[in-house]
Parts: sequence; structure tokens; C-alpha cells
Amino acid sequence: MKIETLRDLLVEELQDLYSAETQITKALPKLVKASTDAKLKQAFESHLEETKGHVERLEQIFEQLQEDPKGKTCEGMKGLLKEGDERAKDDGEPEALDAGLISAAQRVEHYEIAAYGSARTFAQLLGENKIVQLLEATLEEEKAADTKLTQVAKKINVEAKAA
Repeated sequence: MKIETLRDLLVEELQDLYSAETQITKALPKLVKASTDAKLKQAFESHLEETKGHVERLEQIFEQLQEDPKGKTCEGMKGLLKEGDERAKDDGEPEALDAGLISAAQRVEHYEIAAYGSARTFAQLLGENKIVQLLEATLEEEKAADTKLTQVAKKINVEAKAA
């Protein structure tokens, strides 16, 4: 895609996010299965449901923009999820493995936080207030998911150290 305007950039960023979110919906069940801590499993399951909602919000945005959500593969997310998948296949002490899963998941969250923040700013500059609201809602959920993972990590990291 040739990017000539801020709107073009917004559409490309949103396509990247759509690809990222659809990849995440396929990856999260693997993290649920690989985790051993009940709170971590619940955090991953909860975020899977939220992620499905993120995909729906992005679809609403694309309808409003009259653009196609498909057409771009998020290579950054593909790499992050590959690392998380490798971590999920590791052998070892459950607490250490759970700590590794959290680390991998937080990398994903930070990528999403950066991408949603940029897309929201582009939408603000373009005066796309409805899109801004949708992106802001998702951005806040991503930040909350990162905070929840940090809280779970505080317990698991201590347990991993003691193991």
C-alpha cells in the first residue's frame, strides 16, 4: 500500500492491528493450556474473550472507514507469538515456565499498547471521534491486561525463585 496521507497510515496501522488480534485469538488458547497457575490461566482466558471484542471493534472501525480489514500480515506479532509458542513448549519447573509465559504475553501487550496508542492519535488528528472512542476502549483494556499480568507475575516470580 502506498501511504500518501495520514488516513492511509491509519488504515494500514488498523490492518496491522486486525492481523495481530486475529493471530492472538489463535495463540491464547495455547498459553491457557501451557500455564499451570490458576490465576494465570484465568487471566489468559479473560484476555481471549477481550481480544475477540477487539476484533469486533476493529471490524466496526473498518465499516465506518469503508475499508477492508484484511490485506496485511502483522509480522511483528507473528514473531512475538512464535516466541511465546516456543516458551509454551519448554520443559521445566512450572513456576519458572509460567513466569516465562507472562514475560512473553507482556511483550505482546506492550506491542499492542504502542500500536493502539499510535492509531488513536492518528484518528484524533483526523477528527474521527467515533474511531477514537473505540480505539481508546481497546487501549485501556490492553493496559489493564498488562497490569493484571504484572500482578500475577509478582506471585509467580517469587515462587519461581524459590523453586
